[in-house]
Amino acid sequence: MVLEINKLSKSFGGIVALKEVSLEVSRGEVLAVIGPNGSGKTTLLNLITGVYVPTSGEITLGGKRIDGHNSAEICTSGIARTFQNIRLFKQLSVLDNVLIGFNHAFKSSLANVLGKGRRFREEEKTFREDAAKLLEVVGLRGKENVVAQSLPYAQQRLLEIARALATQPQVLLLDEPAAGMNSEEIAHLIQLIKTLRQTGLTIILIEHIMDLVRGVTDRVIVLSYGVKIAAGSFEEIERNQEVIEAYLGKGAAKTC
Repeated sequence: MVLEINKLSKSFGGIVALKEVSLEVSRGEVLAVIGPNGSGKTTLLNLITGVYVPTSGEITLGGKRIDGHNSAEICTSGIARTFQNIRLFKQLSVLDNVLIGFNHAFKSSLANVLGKGRRFREEEKTFREDAAKLLEVVGLRGKENVVAQSLPYAQQRLLEIARALATQPQVLLLDEPAAGMNSEEIAHLIQLIKTLRQTGLTIILIEHIMDLVRGVTDRVIVLSYGVKIAAGSFEEIERNQEVIEAYLGKGAAKTC
């Protein structure tokens, strides 16, 4: 298993946001976490990425515990994420936003960077080429020099994915990546996730758009009031009466 979570809990004062949630994710697997608003989905991602420290429980990445580590350490260990609210350097170019994701990989000394020495120039050239390749993967080829904030909303989401990929993660966490997208853009995102899965990347996504969940996931887990109430294939989840009552509702629609 790439990522293992064992009886993970998080409380804020007297409020229990997550209660003894356990899950395992294999290499190359796409796992969806669904549930109504306030069910603990984003809290789970914040615990995995070190934004929050667990009240109890363990998180293991590649056999090593990471719970309690800070976000920078966890990113370096191999977990990257995107956010519900896009977090880009909006005044920078599209290419420069992706280059920031490669910061961890620069080996040049501070003096070499400040003096723009030979090693730094060589590294920068390599990472610019790699960043351009990632932009092609997500569908932003030709947008390298565009200012990030001028991109359409859906393309800004793709840029955030490209920047996360630049950190060379083992596990990619996507928090509502299809929010604000139309059907054509969602279809593109579905194909992108399938492409990333083929590289062996493990993906955990939070999503409300069931067409996306149905189209890309190997397994789905459902949270309700911070508790995992179901796990299985999308088809199994879709038929689960407890899930229908807690989340999808009677006469479930494609989006929730």
